[in-house]
Amino acid sequence: MDVPGREEDLPRRFTPDLLKDKDVVLVDKLFLPIVLFSLFAPAVIGGLVTMSVWGAVTAFFWASLVRVALLHHVTWSINSICHTIGEENFEVRDRSRNVWWLAIPSFGESWHNLHHADPTCARHGVLKGQIDISARVIWVFEKFGWATKVRWPNNERLAAKRVKV
Repeated sequence: MDVPGREEDLPRRFTPDLLKDKDVVLVDKLFLPIVLFSLFAPAVIGGLVTMSVWGAVTAFFWASLVRVALLHHVTWSINSICHTIGEENFEVRDRSRNVWWLAIPSFGESWHNLHHADPTCARHGVLKGQIDISARVIWVFEKFGWATKVRWPNNERLAAKRVKV
């Protein structure tokens, strides 16, 4: 019998679909080796390309440390800035907003308001001028057959969620 709140039961309770996905389970098991590879492969490549320790150190700095720092700062910005300032185009129960100047570095994730209004939608930047790089990548993956059952926005669903003025 499950005891409510036991940490080891949380994945089975909240993500049973992910636990059934062999690819997701494999990535979870190989997470540490993947991270270590992504951190140290640039240094090895930089060192081999330049045949120098300085090339390895420089590649490690820019392609590992700076890359991870930027990734985390952009991610944390989405979950802090986009809940503090910006525009609300769709009705939500929280304070999620759209912040246009984070659209490019976040690949479109800063159109955070629609993400909260319609979380299963593959595209968040649905209004005119909203650049959504992630949605374009998903679209390409869908065309190649690498992504299936993609839920794209439709006009009726969007209209029902629009902020009434």
